[in-house]
Amino acid sequence: PASLRKVGKTLHSITLHFETIIPTELPLVQEVTTTLREWATIWRELYFKENYLQITSYLKMLMDRLSFQITFLVYLDLDLVVRDEDGNILDPEQASTINLFRAHEAASKQIQDRIQEEKVGKDMCIYTNNKSNKVVLYNVVCKIGEDAEVLMSLYDPVESRFISENYLVRWSSSGLPKDIDRLNNLRSVFTDLGSKDLKREKISFVCQIVRVGRMELRDNNTRKLTSGLRRPFGVAGIYKLCFNFPDFILSGLWVTLKLLPGDIHQIRKDFPHLVDRSTAVARKMGFPEIIMPGDVRNDIYVTLVQGDFDKGSKTTPKNVEVTMSVYDEDGKRLENVIFPGAGDEGISEYKSVIYYQVKQPRWFETVKVAIPIEDVNRSHLRFTFRHRSSQDSKDKSEKIFALAFVKLMRYDGTTLRDGEHDLLVYKAEAKKLEDSTTYLNLPATKMELEEKGYTSTGKSLQSLGCCSISKDSFQISTLVCSTKLTQNVDLLGLLKWRSNTSLLQQNLRQLMKVDGEEVVKVLLQLYYLTVFIIGLIADRKFQHFNPVLETYIRKHFSATLAYTKLATVLKNYVENAEKLTEQLFKAMKALEYIFKFIVRSRVLFNQIALEWLFGASCFSQYIFYFFSTQIISHISLLNYLPVRGSCNVLCQKSLS
Repeated sequence: PASLRKVGKTLHSITLHFETIIPTELPLVQEVTTTLREWATIWRELYFKENYLQITSYLKMLMDRLSFQITFLVYLDLDLVVRDEDGNILDPEQASTINLFRAHEAASKQIQDRIQEEKVGKDMCIYTNNKSNKVVLYNVVCKIGEDAEVLMSLYDPVESRFISENYLVRWSSSGLPKDIDRLNNLRSVFTDLGSKDLKREKISFVCQIVRVGRMELRDNNTRKLTSGLRRPFGVAGIYKLCFNFPDFILSGLWVTLKLLPGDIHQIRKDFPHLVDRSTAVARKMGFPEIIMPGDVRNDIYVTLVQGDFDKGSKTTPKNVEVTMSVYDEDGKRLENVIFPGAGDEGISEYKSVIYYQVKQPRWFETVKVAIPIEDVNRSHLRFTFRHRSSQDSKDKSEKIFALAFVKLMRYDGTTLRDGEHDLLVYKAEAKKLEDSTTYLNLPATKMELEEKGYTSTGKSLQSLGCCSISKDSFQISTLVCSTKLTQNVDLLGLLKWRSNTSLLQQNLRQLMKVDGEEVVKVLLQLYYLTVFIIGLIADRKFQHFNPVLETYIRKHFSATLAYTKLATVLKNYVENAEKLTEQLFKAMKALEYIFKFIVRSRVLFNQIALEWLFGASCFSQYIFYFFSTQIISHISLLNYLPVRGSCNVLCQKSLS
């Protein structure tokens, strides 16, 4: 009918003139606006209810937060005004010049770090704070003429140190990989990189080429020459790494790089076309920002730094080659525990690069030593020194002229300290140097020598046995990256608490660095330690460890009776709040995870009890599941939780 056609035209006209309004503000601004409008209604209700106490409390909180945000986060490229922790301007009449200078430095660093953090946060997706950098080597287009080793790693030019393991590719003289099966599949992932690494001022991608063959390439073949010598050939690098590059040729190397968000397990799942099980994994030299439960690691990085060797009876300085190996206290060599780089098999001896007629060689070669945990306390690193000759006949007559060593475990049970070590260089007959009983009881470093009352020169050294200390010097650097070994005496005492339980309280107090605390029961100490550690994670700068704690509670926590202890002590804190104000305050900050520990412990207790009660038959498993869900839903302890719904979900997930 005409009336319906008229309505249809009207609706069509409305449809044609429909407008979509798109706000010009950022989504965050819209969210803040909505929140403020909602709060305006709430404030109005509080005002009419004359709830002035709550209004004053909220107002103070908002003002404090606003002051903090403005004084510490806003940066307008104007003159910097330094303030204290509460945001108050420092008075130059009251603060010393040194304190003002340090405050300026701290404020400037904080602003720069925050700006960099904002840039990093916008540029990439963060998965548990870990990133991985994928590298593909396509070709080495250098005319080397002999076999070579291509070592690729990440380097910090500001700190002058490598921050990752090497990715090692052995290249043949024919211009192809020595392992032909890896042709067109030379890939590595540099993993464990965190936000702090990405905020470094500079990160360089460095490629080193070591030639393996004769002493000099120009030597002809008219005489038999020594082969298999590691000699420096060249180096290439990207000195301001932006991480993502297309295919390109760099100083004789053709490589690509790409930054991937996530740790090695995540990127294998998300990028199977880029990273698979055959891809080499070069780990960070040091722990990642987040150590997930189950990430067991026991690596010791050893760097040959430098040496100074007297030429002795020779007319020119020696061509010194250092051979590194690992031995136990009985003189038995540990096989295949040295790793020159990712993508390569373990070896038993590592031979250094040789610098031709250099009195003070500087190697800076790093290898990884991976020893079974049960063998570390009996093992030591042995370094032997030998002159290498160009002519094969002369080279065979050269024997070891000196030795240095260092034990991996210190006298107090802790692991070798990180950092540089000046090792003593001992001289003796070659056969005696090969016998570990000859030198193991001698001091290994100059520091140990001084501790025993000796000096590095003088007649007093004659009492050191059949070995004499050489005037030569040798320096190494070590870095322990282990989830099982420690360099902290207090932590070692805690880890070995079963051997002397009477020291448990003392070890806990030392670990927390609490001075003058009254001796209390082990129960209270354990609870206080739990609160202390959880409280650290509650701190803003440690919040990236939350996934670690969540994973630990869900998959690895197994104390079935912990809920009784935790609940008892928490109850004691609440009932004695006036006396234990500080402890209660810290417990409240950690309350969320304390309850998660309690709930998980109770769930585990119920599971074990029901398994014992009903056995393991198919019918019993059904009954076990049914009663578990019923009992957990009625646990009286859950009545104390702030949000019962989320905890029930947690229990159900834990049960399943």
